[in-house]
Amino acid sequence: MEEEQVEVEVPSYFVCPISLQIMRDPVTLPTGITYDRDGIERWLLTAGTCPLTKQPVPPDCDPTPNHTLRRLIQSWCALHADHGVDLVPTPKPPADRARVADLVSRLRAATSSAGLLDALRELRDVAAESERNRKLLAAVPGAVDILAAVVVASCRDAKAACDEALEIVCSLELSERCLARLVERDEELVDALVATLQRTNTTSRAHAALLLEAVTAVMPSNRLVSLPEEVFGEAVQLIRDKVSSPATRAALHVLVGTTSWGRNRVKAVDAGAVAVLVDMLLDGPVERRGCELALAALDRMCGCAEGRAALVSHGAGVAVVGRKVLRVSEVASEKAVRVLRSVARHAATAAVVQEMAQTGAVEKLCVVAQSEQCGERTRERARETLRLHARAWRNSPCLQPHLQALYPASC
Repeated sequence: MEEEQVEVEVPSYFVCPISLQIMRDPVTLPTGITYDRDGIERWLLTAGTCPLTKQPVPPDCDPTPNHTLRRLIQSWCALHADHGVDLVPTPKPPADRARVADLVSRLRAATSSAGLLDALRELRDVAAESERNRKLLAAVPGAVDILAAVVVASCRDAKAACDEALEIVCSLELSERCLARLVERDEELVDALVATLQRTNTTSRAHAALLLEAVTAVMPSNRLVSLPEEVFGEAVQLIRDKVSSPATRAALHVLVGTTSWGRNRVKAVDAGAVAVLVDMLLDGPVERRGCELALAALDRMCGCAEGRAALVSHGAGVAVVGRKVLRVSEVASEKAVRVLRSVARHAATAAVVQEMAQTGAVEKLCVVAQSEQCGERTRERARETLRLHARAWRNSPCLQPHLQALYPASC
């Protein structure tokens, strides 16, 4: 005879009001309400109030551990372990501001490579424990500056220290103001990130890519226009090597964000960006955001003659751009139409005009011109592009009859 399963009722005061699960590390706010530490710390990152009472909670509030309740929960779980209740281990004491500040001081005062590495690893472990610890670290005056200085000083010789510092910095949610200060204070930071990207350690390359994306996003225009060619070469190499999805997205953001200026567009094209982006779109399923960024980068680079020449000289360049129209998203369609318009306006040899018809790009433009799926500006760009070569395309045998009927009358 099978033993009857006994359903255990969990006391309500053992349950976190946020997660509705048994609390593993109960802490109490100044409002008197107890929550599980992980849940309330995540809540307080975006809201400055107690979830139940709605009373304000100070930004520097440290919830008080409720040791009595935790011991009651542990005893109750042990008592009901035979009924499938998981045991609750004693949580590791969280880092406090003094400890984090002390670790940063040790880092600043380190006089040997071994001492520096030990301090970095301890700081990395503390940062990895919780979002709260990372928030504490980012708030320590000078902490991010000293970590960036370690990256710069050790990127070529003490690579292990550079790797640790990069991992810590990338784990922090840094404000634009903080990042801008880093860029202003340390002009060698970009060079250090490029040196890290040139290494074979994929994890370090990924971290360097994420930080490069962040710093170029806040960099003033006078610094952006003078970025070294190596930045573009390494961004292209990251996409080519498929180091990781986050690293690829970071490299794409770098290409899009830095190529508003003609000089940088040429640098990116010379680095092989156009061919790599086309190959990326060709290789198979690409996530929606990745596809949008790749097309946005191609749009930027087709703003210069070198970029357009690289696209039309690629055997699948025009075809793959046309294929993405109306297949990914409205943003992707907009960028693809912009690329096709640039090619049709500035790089349209007889062979290119014929290729646009043969590969289906003109068909897509006909559909976009009449489609409600696209914005009015995108539809107008499609109509403008069709008008550019109306004589060649209107009666093209490459267009199906029903698509010829879609060719705008104004063309």
